[in-house]
Amino acid sequence: MIKDAYTLSAVEALAAMAAGRLTSVALVQSCLDRIAATDASIKAWAFLDPDAALAQAAEADRLRAGGMALGALHGIPVGLKDIIDTAKMPTQRGTPIFEGRTTDTTARLVENLREAGAIIMGKTVTTELAFVHASETRNPHNPEHSPGGSSSGSAAAVGAHHVPLAVGTQTNGSVIRPASFCGAFGFKPTRGVISRTGILQTSVSLDQVGCFGRSLPDVALLADVLGSYDQLDPCSFARPRPDMTAGAGAEAPVTPDLAWFELPFNDRLSPAALDGMEAVLEILGPQVTRMEPADTLSNLVAVQARIHEYEICQHQAEVFEAHWDRLSDTLKPVLTRGRQITKMEYEDALAVKASAEAFFADFFVEFDAIVAPAAAGEAPKFGGGTGDPIFCTLWTLAGLPCVTLPLLVGETGLPIGVQLIGPVERDDRLLRTARWLQTHLAQSAD
Repeated sequence: MIKDAYTLSAVEALAAMAAGRLTSVALVQSCLDRIAATDASIKAWAFLDPDAALAQAAEADRLRAGGMALGALHGIPVGLKDIIDTAKMPTQRGTPIFEGRTTDTTARLVENLREAGAIIMGKTVTTELAFVHASETRNPHNPEHSPGGSSSGSAAAVGAHHVPLAVGTQTNGSVIRPASFCGAFGFKPTRGVISRTGILQTSVSLDQVGCFGRSLPDVALLADVLGSYDQLDPCSFARPRPDMTAGAGAEAPVTPDLAWFELPFNDRLSPAALDGMEAVLEILGPQVTRMEPADTLSNLVAVQARIHEYEICQHQAEVFEAHWDRLSDTLKPVLTRGRQITKMEYEDALAVKASAEAFFADFFVEFDAIVAPAAAGEAPKFGGGTGDPIFCTLWTLAGLPCVTLPLLVGETGLPIGVQLIGPVERDDRLLRTARWLQTHLAQSAD
């Protein structure tokens, strides 16, 4: 058996189990031991049932020993953001309003995970109703810092080596930013690739599911498992999904053409993030076209906020009315603002969103990907918020696939990610470009 199996990526663990050098029980036990040793300071988990996890792992090993059909994630532990309904597990949505809440139903993506043989370890901590009020989770690299939000627990659990894979959601920057802060690989596929049925709805127009892992092949594999058509999800599309795993493992046939946007809010970058991005752009040289986009592109930040705030007030109106006094003082002003948005203003924002989607469809005819910061810098100090999501806002609004690679280091030694954004339903091409970027930068450093 492999010592310290918790350090393995999902792909490495799958290979070890296939070779008979590791069992699912040994892997899960190693992860549970790691959680027991470190989670008191990190607080990544809202719910964990070690006995249930080990029972799932034992069944996975039994099926393997019996020569049964095995799924793509057979025996691999996965954490779920605590807004994803899972029968026999509480889903408490980061708020005392739903403390102890259980459901008999299971989210579609959890069914996909179980069919693939994954071990559902438990629920990772989220911010209050997956929005602005920070949780108690700490950054695994330095507990004096934030892990980001709202997928705080999922990012921290992967960054702390509690699990090789975790699932989060992104309505603004809630996968890419915490992945950057926690030194994980984060991947948010095209809107509509992964079903949202059974997940707390904060914005039907913007909510998207994303993946955390320890490598590019890890997040690609998880996305392949999670993705499927769901007629109950209005954003889900009834077409084949891109083959993420093939994309992450493919060599780029030609050197990719990349773009960098000189946006007005680039001045929010920390000195280390700015220097790091400039160094990346210098290495890429002529492969990157620096662009001064129209001011209307940066105005999309306000459009995203208008849609998000209006829709959460509509979707969760009953909860807010019945439990206003139990909401945080962080959330209440946002909801008060959202309630003042008129239906006409909301519909105008949706029209601008559609225009943005059309703009990027044309833009990516000439470019393989946009290179951008994943966050404004390293994780802020705990208690100072979950970090600025603005470097994710435009791409989330347009439903574009995004991936962050843990390539840079901040002023105090904390990780900072480099983000790539690609065209819709070309997620495989984006991951192929990300692999090229990793390789190219590594060769330049040698």
